[in-house]
Amino acid sequence: MATAHDPARLAIHPAQLQQAFELQRHAHGADPCPTAAARRERLDRLRRLLRGHEQRICDAISADFGNRAHQETLLFEQFTSVEGIDHARRRLRRWMRTERRSVSWWSLPGRARLMRQPLGVVGIIAPWNYPLYLAISPLTAALAAGNRVMLKMSEFTPRFGALLESLVAGAFGSDEIFVVNGDITVAREFAALPFDHLLFTGSTQVGRDVMKSASANLTPVTLELGGKSPAIVADGFDTVEAARRIMFGKLINAGQTCVAPDYALVQEASVDAFLDACRAATTAFFPTLATNPQYTSIVNDRQFRRLAANIDDAQGRGAQLHPLHPERTDVERRRLSPVAVTGVTDDMRLMQEEIFGPILPIVAYGSIDEAIAYVNARPRPLALYYFGARGAALDRVLTQTVSGGVTVNNTAFHVLQENLPFGGVGPSGMGQYHGRAGFDTFSKLKPVFYDRRLSGSHLLMPPYGRMFRTLMRILNR
Repeated sequence: MATAHDPARLAIHPAQLQQAFELQRHAHGADPCPTAAARRERLDRLRRLLRGHEQRICDAISADFGNRAHQETLLFEQFTSVEGIDHARRRLRRWMRTERRSVSWWSLPGRARLMRQPLGVVGIIAPWNYPLYLAISPLTAALAAGNRVMLKMSEFTPRFGALLESLVAGAFGSDEIFVVNGDITVAREFAALPFDHLLFTGSTQVGRDVMKSASANLTPVTLELGGKSPAIVADGFDTVEAARRIMFGKLINAGQTCVAPDYALVQEASVDAFLDACRAATTAFFPTLATNPQYTSIVNDRQFRRLAANIDDAQGRGAQLHPLHPERTDVERRRLSPVAVTGVTDDMRLMQEEIFGPILPIVAYGSIDEAIAYVNARPRPLALYYFGARGAALDRVLTQTVSGGVTVNNTAFHVLQENLPFGGVGPSGMGQYHGRAGFDTFSKLKPVFYDRRLSGSHLLMPPYGRMFRTLMRILNR
């Protein structure tokens, strides 16, 4: 018999989804604007849930991957999730405060305020690559904003999904947070619910389907997608250190990271030195691969086969492979040995799709303008990384390219800053969250104008005559 922790317990009937939604809708109607104390108490429960079950969370995620480094889960999922909760708790009253706004002179003595109120019921669809953080981070923002939340977990991490469902059910009422597990059919039913806001994290292709489903209800969406995030290695930064930091970003979670550097743009004269440095960094990080518990496996056979096929496709089209580790790929454990690829062209799948694995194409360039042109000729990425001195070249990259976010002289660290919004642009996403940006995303920013009993507005009312014409002359000066 399936239990709450059993990965086989995945199915949920569409009627149950609708019932859960109606329960949360009713709860929101009964308490449409929870107090700061009530919101903070929910965040406290969420924090205790995470802190009290660290080992179980790490074990479940590792089991789903075949092997997931516990250190990566603790640092990039557990710590970042708790940090986001603490950030919201400390600033909650300030975020909830009604803001005074100025009014036009001709509206005086009226006054204006901007208030933020909960939207109602928020839907969140979490991905498999960081199943804890990419569920908890938007959940934190939605709870801080005073909403009820339904959370759809990925079918590719069923053990963790079942664990989170059980933990949440033990700490929250279904009218507060309701966790849903299930396959793509369940996901489609979930996306079709008439949420007050829907956030999806995943691929661009699936994001289009989610947006289409949401459009039937005119549900506003935040889409956190992916794309091919470039790393530009320029003058003014040590090549060896740049390679070390790029490989760190590339090999976290074995490259299964939406903001991983997807390819590196390296000056022509430095390509060989950069390759050597990438090889040295990889072996320093992971002296062994097959039996190393700190090196994460590719999540499933489907993803492993996709990556292997993309490598074969590139080699078959003339690219050169440069192994970055002496150990070969372990197919049984799905441990893909890191590899760099040179001589890549646009017709290769590696350069058409987000890689999502430990494969680093290297593109040689001459001038910084060539690098900028290369980036701009492609869809706008979720992240961009620049390694070089501060100055005119960096300024040109920042002003002449458009990306979801940027880290200078490192990779991915902009995502970890709660005071910076996180989100894509164009094919890499729409909307943003984290910190105050997330609170605002899941709030209705309601403008309110207060007129006075003694008001000049009657001068603007019909019938329109000489006084109206005089006022219009004054207003149009």
